[in-house]
Amino acid sequence: MTWEVLSIIGTIAFAISGAIVAMEEEYDLLGVYILGIVTAFGGGAVRNLLIGVPVSALWEQGPLFLVALASMTMVYLFPKQMLPPWKRWGNFFDALGLSAFAIQGALYAAKMGHPLSAVIVAAVLTGSGGGIIRDVLAGRKPLVLRAEIYAAWAILAGIAVGLKWAESPIELYVLFVAVASLRVLSYTYGWKLPRRAAGEQAGGQ
Repeated sequence: MTWEVLSIIGTIAFAISGAIVAMEEEYDLLGVYILGIVTAFGGGAVRNLLIGVPVSALWEQGPLFLVALASMTMVYLFPKQMLPPWKRWGNFFDALGLSAFAIQGALYAAKMGHPLSAVIVAAVLTGSGGGIIRDVLAGRKPLVLRAEIYAAWAILAGIAVGLKWAESPIELYVLFVAVASLRVLSYTYGWKLPRRAAGEQAGGQ
């Protein structure tokens, strides 16, 4: 499976998730398309700004924009047919998208000679930035920062690429499978990072 195919899977997953959130918030047709596009491409756009890639590079992804538009249109026109399978398999495809996009973002930064910190940030923004922007625009608390472990797996991908643990195609594919599998396990078993409300003392007092 090529990175292009993985990009398509991730684009479809993120575009559909954005469209579904917009429909849940009862946005109009334009709102559905905007939220879907932002979810699929917003993280990559912010990443490009931070690591010095021209934002215009996004317009070279014309085929992916068409894929995103087609996916959102299908969801909007046929919600009763599309939503049940999405609820069953959506998290799985989202995990594939997270893994593929995080690794690609890390590779972008690494190839430009940026330090490890920038590689990690690029991985996180590409893998989960679109979802954060989506939730903010929808007036929700970003799920990737408070639900099951999500962004942490993108950090793992960034570390592996930044430290050159994964360089060859085979190593990158192994990393892809590992990150996607960890994401699947985290939502399947409800793994969460430690959290504490403001003012809460150790021991829950």
